[in-house]
Amino acid sequence: MPWPTHAVTNQAPELQDYNLFTTDAALADALAQNGAGWHAERLQGLGQALGSAAMLELGALANRHPPELRTHDRVGNRIDAVEFHPSWHQLLASLRREGLHALPFIAPRPGAQAARAAGYFLHAQVESGSLCPTTMTYASIPVLAGEPALFATLRDKLFSLEHDARDLPLAQKKSMLVGMGMTEKQGGSDVRSNTTTATPLDGEGRGASYALTGHKWFFSAPMCDAHLVLARADEGLSCFFVPRWRNDGSKNPILIQRLKDKLGNQSNSSSEVEFQGATGVMVGEPGRGIPTIIEMANYTRLDCVIGSAGLMRQAFVQAAHHARHRSAFGRLLAGQPLMRNVLADLALESEAATRLMMKLAAAFDQADDPLQRAWRRIVTPAAKFWVCKRAIEFTGECMEVWGGNGYVETGPMARLYREAPVNSIWEGSGNVMCLDVLRAIGRDPEGAMLLLGDLRDAADGHAGLLALLGGLQRDLRAAPDEQEALARRIAQRLVLAAQAALMLRHAPQDVAEAFAASRLDGEGGRVYGTMAATALQQRILDRAWAGV
Repeated sequence: MPWPTHAVTNQAPELQDYNLFTTDAALADALAQNGAGWHAERLQGLGQALGSAAMLELGALANRHPPELRTHDRVGNRIDAVEFHPSWHQLLASLRREGLHALPFIAPRPGAQAARAAGYFLHAQVESGSLCPTTMTYASIPVLAGEPALFATLRDKLFSLEHDARDLPLAQKKSMLVGMGMTEKQGGSDVRSNTTTATPLDGEGRGASYALTGHKWFFSAPMCDAHLVLARADEGLSCFFVPRWRNDGSKNPILIQRLKDKLGNQSNSSSEVEFQGATGVMVGEPGRGIPTIIEMANYTRLDCVIGSAGLMRQAFVQAAHHARHRSAFGRLLAGQPLMRNVLADLALESEAATRLMMKLAAAFDQADDPLQRAWRRIVTPAAKFWVCKRAIEFTGECMEVWGGNGYVETGPMARLYREAPVNSIWEGSGNVMCLDVLRAIGRDPEGAMLLLGDLRDAADGHAGLLALLGGLQRDLRAAPDEQEALARRIAQRLVLAAQAALMLRHAPQDVAEAFAASRLDGEGGRVYGTMAATALQQRILDRAWAGV
């Protein structure tokens, strides 16, 4: 209906019905470079489906209608059920069909981790909350596979490509999701302070059943069919597989106290629970719960990097689309020199994050290679620290491109911005990640030397990258106490060196040089839009976003 007072003009149209994959040259390039070119055709189809108006609306609906807790049924029976909008299950079904919960384990082959990372990256641009149970299921598989008897009963349900939303005992389900329960009120990241106890029921040790009593302050996601949980047995803190239903068909007494009222990630249900003698099976060695669960965390941290890179890509694309359709002061925003500088700078940041997450995913496929093992173990926590933290500032900058339209909940920018902080916090906040980088270097000094050598080789005489590597090596020679105080600087230098190396090796030379010139100047706190390479900025933008 026409407005009687004015015409609606100069508003950017909705960005929809476009292909997320074919419009992303850096992703397609990195897919081939990391041995997963065989998956490109599948990703083209996925990119088209995810960019459809219908799929984008599912992401909005799942967040507009958050999950609701029902502790009891109509007649007073305790049911501890969480109800979701139908869009949530449609999103999970899409993730499941693509095998993003298990692809490298269902069909292991060279490049499988990179293929899965690319699909996950595309889904992250549509909706983030549904990635949480997908990630935890994916990360649980290597842990559960170490328990042959238990894994034999779960394998088909873990590998199934069909989403089964029914709340039933595992024996009656076609597929399953796995969650995590580590943190408690008194400890947070310090899980060594956990007080939940595990009492033997039928023997002791690995594979035996225990009764768990205690609580978890963050338990995600409560409607998963099972969780990996830390609890204290006689031998010390151990890891347990805790199903939602017991083998006899009764509900395991895991009582949901409330759902978390979160800043973002609102489609996903995070909860507080109490265990009132809940049955769990010990996995891993007794008293070795933290190393067991850390194996899972290594995979979830990778997904934090991928998810944040996906948020950055979608935020950039939305900003570039808006700037190409919105005029101010007589010109399109995208044609104005300062806006072009900002957008080109954002494009470089997004490409570097994309290339890094794909490199790390590929390294997870090559555990027998000492250099790739160093990339995986040393660079992954550094990347989680840096990329996840940069995503917060990045999405805010993209929101600013939209102006006031970006600040309202009817558009996509507010949700992207609210989603950004969670990956920086989940599975270890910034300080935890940076200290983990130091621990990883200390445990594998030979791998660290291989990694630094690989980065020097990529520099190929590049003065800026060589200077950054020199500063990094000086920091690593500091005394232990001083080194700990420098941990954030070490992690930042490491990840910037890794990103610059990947750009210099694989991106077009002029684009790689623009990244290096703007990132290796020692100004780690710089704002976007301060690039000096003004003549190159339009080329960077045209390459970064082949949209409409």
